[in-house]
Amino acid sequence: MSKFKKYIDKNVYEAAIERLEFIFDNFPKVYFSVSFGKDSSVMMHLALEVAKRKNRLPIHVLFIDLEAQYKCTIEHAKEMLLRDDVKAYWICLPLHLRNAVSVYQSQWVCWDPKEKEKWVREMPDYPCVISDPNYFPFFKFGMEFEEFVVEFGKWFSQGELTACGVAIRADESLNRFRTLKNEKKDRFMGKFWTTRIVDNVYNFYPIYDWKTEDIWTAVGKNNWKYNKIYDLMYMQGKSIHEMRICQPYGDDQRKGLNLFRQLEPETWHKVVDRVSGANFGNIYCNTYLLGNRKVILPEGHTWKSYTEFLLETIPRYEAEWYRMKIKKFLDWWAKHGYPDGIPDEADPKLEVAKKAPSWRRIAKCILKNDKLCKSLSFNQTKNQYEKYQALREMYGE
Repeated sequence: MSKFKKYIDKNVYEAAIERLEFIFDNFPKVYFSVSFGKDSSVMMHLALEVAKRKNRLPIHVLFIDLEAQYKCTIEHAKEMLLRDDVKAYWICLPLHLRNAVSVYQSQWVCWDPKEKEKWVREMPDYPCVISDPNYFPFFKFGMEFEEFVVEFGKWFSQGELTACGVAIRADESLNRFRTLKNEKKDRFMGKFWTTRIVDNVYNFYPIYDWKTEDIWTAVGKNNWKYNKIYDLMYMQGKSIHEMRICQPYGDDQRKGLNLFRQLEPETWHKVVDRVSGANFGNIYCNTYLLGNRKVILPEGHTWKSYTEFLLETIPRYEAEWYRMKIKKFLDWWAKHGYPDGIPDEADPKLEVAKKAPSWRRIAKCILKNDKLCKSLSFNQTKNQYEKYQALREMYGE
């Protein structure tokens, strides 16, 4: 037997329980960040089980309500957050969120008081709901979601060692796998399923090694409460691996806008009216208009000239944003095999795999309204929104 092989005599459920016990034993302050998708609900059930044995009830739970959410999600939030063994922070504050279905309104603000007549839902009215912008000393109108999460952790810690439970699973995406495998991250006591976020606040991932099948097995065997939107998704023909719950206007989530309309048609008209481009995204999310199928080059254009044409047709601040990204893309490839410039087209399979540059790839990035430029191999950065806003202020609306 190879010396590198190691057999583990425990299942993922037992491993998750051990991680939670470790956290409660070593951190004076612990809270759990949830969305009430299947993963975070399971994490919360596990946490309640361990906290009861450790005499750490109630558990503290952060839920950021993004307004344009499924009714089923909010019903599940109520049954999980209004329990006696939970201290909830149900956040309903005006936060900036990404809108990937519109060029002209690339950001929208949930719970914006100026848009109250267009809100998708009424503001929930429970003691744990926080809707007063003055509740948190760090809050400012229109904060980025990611910025709020970090500042909340600092506020909650009050200078003490703090752990935040996050229900990411490594098999869901490459980015989530990299979060766990990145050896440059600062870990707590060497535990690779922890990451220091800021100061004395650590994220920890108790179910990082669970599969989708494990999630539903645990729900079934323990008779745990779960978000009933998954039942509707199943009836729509979605497999357990295709079911995702998040805000519907993001770069990846926009692909499910038409499913949002099918699952909750009674709220669809409010969703369309609330965010610019929502109905466009619903109709065209799987067509070439958003770059997800074959894109036809207009007659008389090269892909390079077509890219320039596209940049001339969008708001100037948007164009400058893309030009900055394109320059970095071209500079990188100039140092990696293309000193005389990239071709107009490359092998389509290599383009899709992001292994070959081309102007067609750049044009498709713009057509998809991919402001993060993931299709050009860029990752989201912490100061990205500030750079984007600076361009917007420089060039105006």
